[in-house]
This record gives sequence, C-alpha cells and structure tokens, in this order.
Amino acid sequence: MIGLIVARSKNNVIGKNGEIPWKIPGEQKQFKELTTGNVVIMGRKSYEEIGHPLPNRKNIIVSKSKKFMDENLVTVNSLQEALEISRDEKVYVSGGYGLFKEVLPFVDIMYITEVDIDIDGGDTFFPEFDENEFIKTIGETGGNNIKYTRTIYTRKK
Repeated sequence: MIGLIVARSKNNVIGKNGEIPWKIPGEQKQFKELTTGNVVIMGRKSYEEIGHPLPNRKNIIVSKSKKFMDENLVTVNSLQEALEISRDEKVYVSGGYGLFKEVLPFVDIMYITEVDIDIDGGDTFFPEFDENEFIKTIGETGGNNIKYTRTIYTRKK
C-alpha cells in the first residue's frame, strides 16, 4: 500500500520559506496515527525541517546530496529505491513537492487535510491531480482558530 499524507491551504499551498505555514493544535494527530509502525518516505528538505527521525517508524529520506544515518533511518537516491526496500510494508509519502508529484501515479490512497485558510506568499504547492481517478471521502473537521477537514482520496480500481 502506498499512501500520501499532506495538509494544504485553500489555495493549494503546502509550504512557505521552507516551512509549513500554519500551526494548528491536533492537525498532525492523523499523521502520527497512520504512520506509527509503518514507513515514512520524505525528501531531504522535509527531513531537515523536522530535524530528527520520527519515532516508532521506519524513516526513508530521498536525497542525492546528503546521507543521513540514525536508528530507523536510511537515505536512498530515489523514490523508486525507497519503494523497493519497503515493498511489503505500508508506506506513506510525506513530502515535499517533488516526491508528491513523482508518487501520484502510484498512490493507492491520499490523506489530504484541507486547511481553511489562504496563504499569501506560499512558494510550494501540492501538485495537480485528476480527482476523477479517486473516490473522495470527507472526514472529520477540527481546529479552533483555523478549521481543517480531513479528506481521503482512494484510487478507483
């Protein structure tokens, strides 16, 4: 199973100045629930923003320029290599843009948190995809000052 997890604003922004442009208490709860005990694949910049391996899961960093080594952490040169070494496991791609764009044709399910704000000056956007290839399920809504809605896109068979 190949999954994708992302949060995006109403205007499709996922990043600004190398960071996620919002802090919403509880918004990342789903990420932790889904990925714990599984594989998380992320790009170098996403990993550097976090700064450490995520606990209780296998972290695979895709980077051609740096090598990261730690417990439950491996660096590979490509998304294909990351998918090959985690072939029989549940895999979640968590960013950034380049990996999202590359994995879209192969993804079985996408967990997209729709954040109810517009971000001015965003510089990283979630790639376009054909919603007709997926069954869209609207999930829970949360947030106090900034609302968000969990949306699941499951690829049609």
